[in-house]
Amino acid sequence: MAACPETESAMLRSFLLLVALLAGSACSAPATTHPPVTAPTPSPQATAVVIDQSCRTDADCTVKDVGNCCGYYPACVNVNSPTDPKGVQASCQARGMMSVCGFREISGCSCVQGKCAAREAEAGSLRRPLQMDGQR
Repeated sequence: MAACPETESAMLRSFLLLVALLAGSACSAPATTHPPVTAPTPSPQATAVVIDQSCRTDADCTVKDVGNCCGYYPACVNVNSPTDPKGVQASCQARGMMSVCGFREISGCSCVQGKCAAREAEAGSLRRPLQMDGQR
């Protein structure tokens, strides 16, 4: 039984229309375009300075301001060690952290078992506490 030429023609047109619609929809642009999601910019504390306290002799050590959440904080470190007290302060502020304020007086540094350490102040070098106005 042979199909009618009109029926074959109608089926062929329907098939071609379906193929054209499928091909056209595969190449169409998305309905809405959103900017690509990117990672946030790293904060300054992500590249924190690493303090080097290594030494071989006492001459390898010195007192430097390494900073803390209060501000100035002296420590014995390698003479070539980088420090970043302002970076420490910025990191503390960014994280909402605080610190105990104050520090011990460092009279010098020594190399103790490969690490810079503070020399204890001499007994005669202790200082009197500061007097507040009107107190004696």
